Amino acid sequence: MNIELIPAIDIIEGKCVRLTQGDYTRKKVYNEDPIAQAQEFEQLGFKRLHLVDLDGAKSRHIVNDAVLRAITARTRLVVDFGGGIKTDDDIAKAFDAGASMVTAGSIAVTQPELFMKWVQRYGAERMILGADVRNGNVSIHGWKEDSSEKLIPFLNKYVKAGVKNVLCTEISRDGTLEGPATELYKQILQQYPELYLIASGGISCNQDITELEQAGVPAVVFGKAWYEGRIDFKKRNV
Repeated sequence: MNIELIPAIDIIEGKCVRLTQGDYTRKKVYNEDPIAQAQEFEQLGFKRLHLVDLDGAKSRHIVNDAVLRAITARTRLVVDFGGGIKTDDDIAKAFDAGASMVTAGSIAVTQPELFMKWVQRYGAERMILGADVRNGNVSIHGWKEDSSEKLIPFLNKYVKAGVKNVLCTEISRDGTLEGPATELYKQILQQYPELYLIASGGISCNQDITELEQAGVPAVVFGKAWYEGRIDFKKRNV
Protein backbone atom coordinates (compact mmCIF):
# COMPACT_ATOMS: atom_id res chain seq x y z
CA MET A 1 0.00 0.00 0.00
CA ASN A 2 1.69 3.14 -1.23
CA ILE A 3 -0.96 5.74 -0.44
CA GLU A 4 -0.61 7.14 3.10
CA LEU A 5 -3.74 6.52 5.16
CA ILE A 6 -4.52 9.36 7.59
CA PRO A 7 -7.47 9.05 9.97
CA ALA A 8 -9.09 12.28 11.14
CA ILE A 9 -10.36 13.50 14.47
CA ASP A 10 -12.44 16.67 14.43
CA ILE A 11 -12.96 18.36 17.80
CA ILE A 12 -15.96 20.33 19.04
CA GLU A 13 -16.25 20.99 22.79
CA GLY A 14 -13.61 18.35 23.47
CA LYS A 15 -15.50 15.60 21.62
CA CYS A 16 -14.72 13.67 18.46
CA VAL A 17 -17.33 14.66 15.86
CA ARG A 18 -18.01 14.70 12.14
CA LEU A 19 -19.88 17.36 10.23
CA THR A 20 -21.60 17.01 6.87
CA GLN A 21 -20.34 19.47 4.23
CA GLY A 22 -18.84 21.58 7.00
CA ASP A 23 -22.27 22.38 8.46
CA TYR A 24 -22.02 22.84 12.24
CA THR A 25 -25.75 22.14 12.57
CA ARG A 26 -25.23 18.69 11.00
CA LYS A 27 -22.93 17.34 13.69
CA LYS A 28 -22.61 13.79 14.95
CA VAL A 29 -20.55 12.83 18.01
CA TYR A 30 -18.62 9.59 17.49
CA ASN A 31 -16.48 9.52 20.61
CA GLU A 32 -16.58 11.53 23.82
CA ASP A 33 -12.84 10.94 24.30
CA PRO A 34 -10.60 11.99 21.39
CA ILE A 35 -7.48 10.83 23.24
CA ALA A 36 -8.86 7.29 23.46
CA GLN A 37 -9.80 7.53 19.79
CA ALA A 38 -6.27 8.55 18.85
CA GLN A 39 -4.87 5.67 20.90
CA GLU A 40 -7.17 3.29 19.04
CA PHE A 41 -5.87 4.55 15.70
CA GLU A 42 -2.32 4.01 16.91
CA GLN A 43 -3.15 0.47 18.02
CA LEU A 44 -4.53 -0.24 14.54
CA GLY A 45 -1.12 0.57 13.14
CA PHE A 46 -1.59 4.09 11.85
CA LYS A 47 1.37 6.42 12.10
CA ARG A 48 -0.29 9.77 11.43
CA LEU A 49 -3.37 11.69 12.54
CA HIS A 50 -5.18 14.68 11.07
CA LEU A 51 -6.54 16.66 14.04
CA VAL A 52 -8.93 19.53 13.37
CA ASP A 53 -9.95 22.16 15.93
CA LEU A 54 -13.45 22.97 14.65
CA ASP A 55 -14.07 25.29 17.62
CA GLY A 56 -10.89 27.10 16.59
CA ALA A 57 -11.93 27.32 12.95
CA LYS A 58 -15.24 28.85 13.99
CA SER A 59 -13.82 31.28 16.55
CA ARG A 60 -10.74 32.12 14.41
CA HIS A 61 -8.17 31.29 17.05
CA ILE A 62 -6.79 28.02 18.41
CA VAL A 63 -9.08 26.55 21.10
CA ASN A 64 -8.37 22.84 21.57
CA ASP A 65 -4.60 22.86 22.02
CA ALA A 66 -5.06 20.90 25.27
CA VAL A 67 -6.49 17.98 23.26
CA LEU A 68 -3.54 18.19 20.88
CA ARG A 69 -1.10 18.20 23.80
CA ALA A 70 -2.77 15.17 25.39
CA ILE A 71 -2.76 13.16 22.15
CA THR A 72 0.88 13.87 21.40
CA ALA A 73 1.83 13.08 25.00
CA ARG A 74 -0.03 9.75 25.07
CA THR A 75 0.64 8.45 21.55
CA ARG A 76 3.51 8.37 19.09
CA LEU A 77 1.29 9.53 16.25
CA VAL A 78 2.62 12.17 13.88
CA VAL A 79 -0.11 14.80 14.24
CA ASP A 80 -0.93 17.45 11.69
CA PHE A 81 -3.12 20.06 13.31
CA GLY A 82 -5.43 22.65 11.80
CA GLY A 83 -8.29 24.96 12.69
CA GLY A 84 -8.05 28.52 13.94
CA ILE A 85 -4.38 29.10 13.08
CA LYS A 86 -4.51 32.84 12.44
CA THR A 87 -1.57 34.43 14.26
CA ASP A 88 2.06 33.84 15.20
CA ASP A 89 0.85 32.97 18.69
CA ASP A 90 -1.59 30.37 17.35
CA ILE A 91 0.97 28.51 15.28
CA ALA A 92 3.57 28.66 18.05
CA LYS A 93 0.99 27.25 20.47
CA ALA A 94 0.22 24.37 18.08
CA PHE A 95 3.87 23.40 17.66
CA ASP A 96 4.48 23.81 21.39
CA ALA A 97 1.58 21.43 22.08
CA GLY A 98 3.26 18.75 19.98
CA ALA A 99 2.02 19.16 16.42
CA SER A 100 4.50 17.80 13.88
CA MET A 101 2.82 19.79 11.12
CA VAL A 102 0.26 22.57 10.90
CA THR A 103 -2.44 22.97 8.27
CA ALA A 104 -3.36 26.56 7.44
CA GLY A 105 -5.80 27.60 4.76
CA SER A 106 -7.75 30.76 5.52
CA ILE A 107 -4.63 32.71 6.40
CA ALA A 108 -3.06 31.74 3.07
CA VAL A 109 -5.99 33.50 1.39
CA THR A 110 -6.33 36.53 3.64
CA GLN A 111 -2.69 37.09 4.67
CA PRO A 112 -0.40 35.36 2.16
CA GLU A 113 2.69 37.16 3.45
CA LEU A 114 2.11 35.77 6.94
CA PHE A 115 1.62 32.24 5.61
CA MET A 116 4.86 32.40 3.64
CA LYS A 117 6.65 33.78 6.71
CA TRP A 118 5.57 30.61 8.54
CA VAL A 119 6.78 28.41 5.68
CA GLN A 120 10.16 30.10 5.87
CA ARG A 121 10.32 30.05 9.68
CA TYR A 122 9.15 26.50 10.32
CA GLY A 123 10.10 24.88 7.01
CA ALA A 124 8.02 23.68 4.07
CA GLU A 125 8.04 20.13 5.49
CA ARG A 126 6.08 21.25 8.57
CA MET A 127 3.51 23.42 6.80
CA ILE A 128 0.46 22.11 4.95
CA LEU A 129 -1.49 24.45 2.69
CA GLY A 130 -5.19 23.92 3.27
CA ALA A 131 -7.00 24.25 -0.04
CA ASP A 132 -10.65 23.60 0.75
CA VAL A 133 -12.71 24.13 -2.38
CA ARG A 134 -16.39 24.73 -3.11
CA ASN A 135 -17.66 25.48 -6.62
CA GLY A 136 -14.08 25.98 -7.77
CA ASN A 137 -13.28 28.64 -5.15
CA VAL A 138 -11.15 28.30 -2.03
CA SER A 139 -13.29 28.46 1.12
CA ILE A 140 -12.17 30.09 4.37
CA HIS A 141 -13.02 30.50 8.07
CA GLY A 142 -14.21 26.97 8.75
CA TRP A 143 -15.87 26.81 5.31
CA LYS A 144 -18.25 29.58 6.28
CA GLU A 145 -17.11 31.88 3.47
CA ASP A 146 -16.01 31.34 -0.13
CA SER A 147 -13.14 33.55 -1.24
CA SER A 148 -12.59 34.92 -4.74
CA GLU A 149 -9.49 32.70 -5.09
CA LYS A 150 -9.77 30.02 -7.78
CA LEU A 151 -8.13 26.75 -6.77
CA ILE A 152 -5.51 26.24 -9.49
CA PRO A 153 -4.12 29.82 -9.51
CA PHE A 154 -4.12 29.69 -5.70
CA LEU A 155 -2.06 26.50 -5.73
CA ASN A 156 0.22 27.80 -8.47
CA LYS A 157 1.18 30.82 -6.41
CA TYR A 158 2.23 28.74 -3.43
CA VAL A 159 3.87 25.88 -5.30
CA LYS A 160 6.10 28.44 -7.01
CA ALA A 161 6.90 29.87 -3.56
CA GLY A 162 8.09 26.49 -2.28
CA VAL A 163 5.03 24.89 -0.67
CA LYS A 164 5.30 21.08 -0.80
CA ASN A 165 2.25 19.80 1.12
CA VAL A 166 -1.37 20.48 0.17
CA LEU A 167 -4.53 19.19 1.84
CA CYS A 168 -7.41 19.56 -0.61
CA THR A 169 -10.97 18.98 0.57
CA GLU A 170 -13.89 19.02 -1.84
CA ILE A 171 -16.42 20.49 0.58
CA SER A 172 -19.53 19.37 -1.28
CA ARG A 173 -18.43 15.76 -0.73
CA ASP A 174 -17.13 16.03 2.84
CA GLY A 175 -19.05 13.80 5.22
CA THR A 176 -21.41 12.63 2.47
CA LEU A 177 -19.84 9.21 1.78
CA GLU A 178 -20.39 9.86 -1.92
CA GLY A 179 -16.84 9.19 -3.07
CA PRO A 180 -13.79 11.44 -3.49
CA ALA A 181 -13.21 14.13 -6.11
CA THR A 182 -10.69 11.94 -7.95
CA GLU A 183 -10.82 13.90 -11.21
CA LEU A 184 -9.98 17.10 -9.34
CA TYR A 185 -6.96 15.47 -7.73
CA LYS A 186 -5.82 14.11 -11.09
CA GLN A 187 -6.01 17.63 -12.51
CA ILE A 188 -3.93 19.02 -9.65
CA LEU A 189 -1.28 16.30 -9.93
CA GLN A 190 -1.03 16.68 -13.70
CA GLN A 191 0.00 20.29 -13.16
CA TYR A 192 2.00 19.78 -9.95
CA PRO A 193 3.30 16.18 -9.88
CA GLU A 194 5.83 17.09 -7.20
CA LEU A 195 3.15 18.00 -4.63
CA TYR A 196 2.46 15.84 -1.61
CA LEU A 197 -1.28 16.05 -2.18
CA ILE A 198 -3.59 14.86 0.59
CA ALA A 199 -7.11 14.08 -0.64
CA SER A 200 -10.02 14.69 1.70
CA GLY A 201 -13.78 14.47 1.46
CA GLY A 202 -16.29 11.82 0.41
CA ILE A 203 -14.35 8.65 1.21
CA SER A 204 -16.92 5.87 1.65
CA CYS A 205 -15.12 2.53 1.29
CA ASN A 206 -11.86 0.70 0.56
CA GLN A 207 -12.47 1.00 -3.17
CA ASP A 208 -12.44 4.80 -2.95
CA ILE A 209 -8.99 4.66 -1.39
CA THR A 210 -7.79 2.23 -4.07
CA GLU A 211 -9.13 4.59 -6.75
CA LEU A 212 -7.15 7.49 -5.33
CA GLU A 213 -4.04 5.33 -5.08
CA GLN A 214 -4.37 4.28 -8.71
CA ALA A 215 -4.71 7.96 -9.65
CA GLY A 216 -1.33 8.62 -8.02
CA VAL A 217 -2.62 10.52 -5.00
CA PRO A 218 0.07 10.32 -2.26
CA ALA A 219 -2.21 10.46 0.81
CA VAL A 220 -5.83 10.42 1.91
CA VAL A 221 -7.67 11.67 4.99
CA PHE A 222 -10.83 9.87 6.07
CA GLY A 223 -13.16 10.08 9.03
CA LYS A 224 -16.84 9.29 8.73
CA ALA A 225 -16.31 6.15 6.63
CA TRP A 226 -14.17 4.68 9.40
CA TYR A 227 -16.46 5.74 12.22
CA GLU A 228 -19.44 4.20 10.41
CA GLY A 229 -17.61 0.91 9.83
CA ARG A 230 -17.45 1.23 6.05
CA ILE A 231 -13.69 0.68 5.72
CA ASP A 232 -12.14 -2.68 6.53
CA PHE A 233 -8.59 -2.11 7.72
CA LYS A 234 -7.92 -5.82 8.03
CA LYS A 235 -7.57 -5.67 4.25
CA ARG A 236 -5.33 -2.62 4.32
CA ASN A 237 -1.59 -2.62 4.87
CA VAL A 238 -1.48 0.31 7.26
